[in-house]
Amino acid sequence: MVEAYCVKCKAKKEMNEPKEVTMKNGRKAMKGKCPTCGTSMFRIMGNK
Repeated sequence: MVEAYCVKCKAKKEMNEPKEVTMKNGRKAMKGKCPTCGTSMFRIMGNK
């Protein structure tokens, strides 16, 4: 699972439904939802 920071809960948690996305600048990121409050979570990954 992927850990990301939830802005609403102000804590680092494992995200639900993680999906790999590519940002406009070509970098990869993971997008998912907070298991507690359901807010969108986003984590920028490495270039590879």
